[in-house]
Formats: sequence, structure tokens, C-alpha cells
Amino acid sequence: MNEENELSYFKSGLAIGVSLGIVSGIASTLWYQKKRTVDADLVLENVKDAFLKEGPIEGSWIEFEKKPLRKFAVHSKTYNGGISRLEDGVMVQYEFTADAFTGTVIDVKRIKD
Repeated sequence: MNEENELSYFKSGLAIGVSLGIVSGIASTLWYQKKRTVDADLVLENVKDAFLKEGPIEGSWIEFEKKPLRKFAVHSKTYNGGISRLEDGVMVQYEFTADAFTGTVIDVKRIKD
């Protein structure tokens, strides 16, 4: 009878341990997915692809440091970058801001000379 109780306690402990492991694994995966950011190089490639649809580009850059952005109640981290290209024989530069978590371009500005 004593061995049956010990085996029952072992099975209960094992079941609790496995359950806690599964729950903590799911929780840590969800936390990681929420906190991870898109690689800055991938963001730059996507922006370059969009500009290349309208014509060739001369140069591009992106800052790898994420900067905080706050618009009203929305808080995020962003990448800043730029694209330069020839338009009607004149070099034109654009600056863009992209969300670091999704890679979505938030703003594009043409730089005035």
C-alpha cells in the first residue's frame, strides 16, 4: 500500500511539473513575440524595394539604434533612414521612419535643398 502512495505522489508531481513547464513555455513565447523587433536591414530592404518600383535609387541608409516615438497615447520604437535618387536630373533625398516591431513605414519626408 505504501508503494502505491509513493507512485501516486510521483505521478501527481510529474503531472504538475509538466503542466508548469508547458504553461511557462507558452508564456515566454508570447512575451518574446511581443518584444521582438524586425531587423533594421530588412526594413531598409523593404523601403528600397518600394522606391525601386518608381525608379532607380542612388543610395540608402538606416540607423540601427531604435528610437522611442510617441504620438498621443501610442508609444513605439522606430528606425530612421533615408533614400536618395535622381529625379529629373536632380538628386533628391527622402527620410523615412519605420516601426521597429512591425517594419511598417510610418512617415516619409522629402528633404528640401
